[in-house]
Amino acid sequence: MADEVRYAVEDGAAWITINRPEARNALNAAVRRGLKARFEEADADPAVSVIVLTGAGDRAFCAGGDLKEMASTQLTVPPPDFVPQPGRTLKLAKPVVAAVNGGAYGGGFLLAQSADLVIAAEEAKFAVSEAKVGRGSPWAAPLPWLVPPRVAMEILVTGEPISARRAYEIGLVNRVVPGAELLDATRELVARIAANAPLSVRAAKEMVYAVAEHGRSDAFEVAERIWEPVYLSEDAQEGPRAFAEKRAPQWRAR
Repeated sequence: MADEVRYAVEDGAAWITINRPEARNALNAAVRRGLKARFEEADADPAVSVIVLTGAGDRAFCAGGDLKEMASTQLTVPPPDFVPQPGRTLKLAKPVVAAVNGGAYGGGFLLAQSADLVIAAEEAKFAVSEAKVGRGSPWAAPLPWLVPPRVAMEILVTGEPISARRAYEIGLVNRVVPGAELLDATRELVARIAANAPLSVRAAKEMVYAVAEHGRSDAFEVAERIWEPVYLSEDAQEGPRAFAEKRAPQWRAR
């Protein structure tokens, strides 16, 4: 697992790197097991505020499922947790940032879609390519929520890749930067998140997804329930106190 999925903690961020550049970081069994273990490790680590997912090399973020492995195992209907899906099969309280360094196809698109924020290199491309290989993409169900439905339809039925710039235009990607600047831009975003109160960050993430399942009035009620423990926390008193005392807040996540 250590070979196929690298893991490092840096300045409050857990960096998870798919490390199969010779196979365009395809998702074989070892990578899938490694991702699940590393996601869970990062979410449980009190020293980690943000989780970053990227791919090794400069050709691919992740090319999707390992088709050679699928052929050898004669895979039919994969279970929902075949590829770890943050927000579906993995409940991660901390924000996940995808640093997309190259192609994100199939299962790679899944991982980028499952992230909370996405920064893409200019040369990155995104595709739900399953229609081209006769496979399925039930994991793409959230796509019409992330982008306009007709755009989602085109992505799904053509299987054709879209550029990083187009992904930014439709709201699938937060930022597009030159490839050489991708890691620095990711570190800058991570630092901005990590400087904030952890409970507030986690509640914000929870609210965004929770309200998507409710109408307007119910959404307000759900949001109130999510934020109440934050208001009652020690950090909610520390923030104003630090401001009054003209110092940086010392967050305790409680």
